[in-house]
Amino acid sequence: MAVHPNERDPLPGRQNAGADGGHLLEVRNLFVEFHTRDGVAKVINGVSYHLDAGEALAVLGESGSGKSVTAQAIMGILDMPPAVIPAGQIRYRGTDLLKLPEEERRKVRGKQISMIFQDALSALNPVFPVGWQIGEVLRLREGLSRAQAKRRAIELMELVKIPAARQRVGDYPHQFSGGMRQRVMIAMSLALDPAVLIADEPTTALDVTVQAQIMDLLGELRRDLNMAMILITHDLGVVADVADRIAVMYAGRIVEHADVHSLYEAPGHPYTKGLLESIPRLDLKGQRLTTIRGLPPNLMRIPSGCPFHPRCPYARQECVDVVPAVRSLGDGRTSACHFAQEVLDGRL
Repeated sequence: MAVHPNERDPLPGRQNAGADGGHLLEVRNLFVEFHTRDGVAKVINGVSYHLDAGEALAVLGESGSGKSVTAQAIMGILDMPPAVIPAGQIRYRGTDLLKLPEEERRKVRGKQISMIFQDALSALNPVFPVGWQIGEVLRLREGLSRAQAKRRAIELMELVKIPAARQRVGDYPHQFSGGMRQRVMIAMSLALDPAVLIADEPTTALDVTVQAQIMDLLGELRRDLNMAMILITHDLGVVADVADRIAVMYAGRIVEHADVHSLYEAPGHPYTKGLLESIPRLDLKGQRLTTIRGLPPNLMRIPSGCPFHPRCPYARQECVDVVPAVRSLGDGRTSACHFAQEVLDGRL
């Protein structure tokens, strides 16, 4: 049986989440840089967001916007060097994970915060059965015997709805379809009953039908286990029925944050507006798709002012000269745009 997040062992010296009125997970003004031979890439530039127990937050944006790097910083799996975290906090149940010794950080990784990686085929070891791989973390972290770990692996495979789990526990990754391999990855991430699950592009390389099945499964698991979830994706179409809130990232910043229904109904940032308009629509069959011109910026040479201004159809001189502050649009909505209210109202 999965353990309720509030019943898990707290971090050393800490009370459980919610006892002090704080969020379960909170990223505060996080900066991440990559120091390379060619220069310094400023990948994360002051990212802040939070997550409460049982809540789902979708983090959207094009490739290179910093979504996965933020998740890797939360997990503590960035290669340092070349990665450097010059500023910021990642607070889990009130404790700043960035200040924990590696041994204490390891107790959080997997057991408190777990992650599903993008490519299940490359994430799974091809020479070991999937049941052995699911059970490995249980043997190493929980001290279970091989027989106990195998029984728990079967339970987890059944939890993620892999047919004939008892018969397939000894099969190898290549014997599973792409969708079933992704279910194996989800089972592995749930092995230690985490309070927070980070799903990094969980539907990559899957066909549309299987994408829907995986998203339905994640939504069902979140509800049944009362598990908080961060869903990282560039596809707005897969998050509408799963997420409670959406954070839109561009050039390492959160440019818009809103609840899912408000954002879909009326975006408050030109970048979000462009992403929504680029989704194919049934009522515009046969017409040319709307696109966002240009490409995301080189993170070693981020444009002055608003980093989106070279691609923005509404850009003015102020956008070139001044970095827009994150401003409130009411009802918990924020946008980092000089003309956010005009975009929200449809005047731009």
